[in-house]
Amino acid sequence: MRLLIALLFVSLTSHLAAQPGGNRGTPIKAGEQCPPGMTEVRPRNCQAPTLPAPSILDYRPRSTLVAPAHTVPKAKFPAIDYHGHPSVQLSSAEGLDQLGTALDGINVRVMVVANNTSGEPLQRAVAAIRAHPTMKDRVRMLTGIDFRGAGPGWAEKAVAQLEADVAAGAVGVGEIGKGFGLNTKKADGTRLKIDDPELAPIWDAAARLKIPVFIHTADPQEFWQPIDYSNERWLELALFPGRRYPSEEYPAFETLMTERDNMLRRHPKTTFVIAHMGWHANDLGRLGKMMDALPNLHTEVGAVLYDIGRQPRAAHDFFVKYQDRVLFGKDSFQPEEYPYYWRVFETRDDYFDYYRDYHASWKLYGIDLPDAVLKKVYFANALRITSGLPQTGWPR
Repeated sequence: MRLLIALLFVSLTSHLAAQPGGNRGTPIKAGEQCPPGMTEVRPRNCQAPTLPAPSILDYRPRSTLVAPAHTVPKAKFPAIDYHGHPSVQLSSAEGLDQLGTALDGINVRVMVVANNTSGEPLQRAVAAIRAHPTMKDRVRMLTGIDFRGAGPGWAEKAVAQLEADVAAGAVGVGEIGKGFGLNTKKADGTRLKIDDPELAPIWDAAARLKIPVFIHTADPQEFWQPIDYSNERWLELALFPGRRYPSEEYPAFETLMTERDNMLRRHPKTTFVIAHMGWHANDLGRLGKMMDALPNLHTEVGAVLYDIGRQPRAAHDFFVKYQDRVLFGKDSFQPEEYPYYWRVFETRDDYFDYYRDYHASWKLYGIDLPDAVLKKVYFANALRITSGLPQTGWPR
């Protein structure tokens, strides 16, 4: 009897293996992954495709989902881009004209230039903006800080330059770039840590001058991880080798986060804005704990829309809870990319494309923010913490 049952089982499995979709695969144990070139087609059973597999670059499936779609070419309310990086647009009156036309097309009323500019270049840019008849109230400059060579006597000079730049028209500090903490060196050749006590006079001066500090620390955490096929940023790291941070050359991601948080905590009177949601948009619980613990902390959404839009319920709740402390910013100035932000923030749309495939292999969803929250994110929060911005003419 047992022999008959065994023969029937062998016959049945052979028959299934001969059928399309039959059990032709390789078994694995619970918790194991399929061998390379295979995928799990049934629980604990892996199979290779019968056709050549496309590369990550060439696989571009067309979605068959039919769902409501609402393109949003212009923001519902006038916006302040707190993370602007125009370049040639600031070099001439014609460039400023072109910038104004582009901003009109997406309903960005004011751009805050975060090019880390200081001294004479800052003065020239401010003068050109003030001389322009239509852009003088639409562009504002942040000032930069050169942290290289920090050591004895450095802080006094840096504070003096900061005061001069604010007197010349700068409305805040930033964008302090990611090199600060990663590879900027002190006068003695050691790495300048973000929480170095010698930098305290700068943060204290910003508090005294009542200007915000806009700071970019590190990069996405996956840039520190092995570049293997489980790294969701594989394509980006393969395209841009300079975004890789091997442990033998750079401080760890968590080291930089700890130093940053120490600095924020030690200067409660200084208003800080952490760029890119602190690279914690993929872990809003962690960012929320930071916001709860640090009342002087604000954050900005530039270049992390791919994380916001893939968790619509969690992101909606986060923006509502911290609505007074989130600022809009875009980072790279590509006018055609802004409508993706408006669509995520303003609609309930499902499953639509992000604007750069190498950032995200997934789709976005609208988080449907209330109008009161949109106004704060788009402009009101930036106005409140940055007195040098144009304060009149905004919607109520």
